[in-house]
Amino acid sequence: MTDLRVVFVTVSSEEEGMKIARALVAKKLAACVNLVPGVRSVFRWKGEVKDEKELLLVVKTRESKLAHLVQAVKELHSYTVPETIALPILGGSEAYLGWLREETP
Repeated sequence: MTDLRVVFVTVSSEEEGMKIARALVAKKLAACVNLVPGVRSVFRWKGEVKDEKELLLVVKTRESKLAHLVQAVKELHSYTVPETIALPILGGSEAYLGWLREETP
């Protein structure tokens, strides 16, 4: 296993996603953020079942950056409880993983 993580964040709009993505990369909290459109989320919120169109941010970072990344998302996000779920990166292209580490010192 590596110290690298992929983090999922859902957002309500492309504008919000770009704002968060640019801030995370500019602050070196993430090496790369992909914006994936066409996500449909069904969830319970305050006792009601919701059905919302969203975008998914796929954020690549390091374990050591997670706390600051989560805090930055909270500050920039319009949701009261934004999704930030981190999963370990178990392997991949060594060249890409090396680049990811260089971009998130």
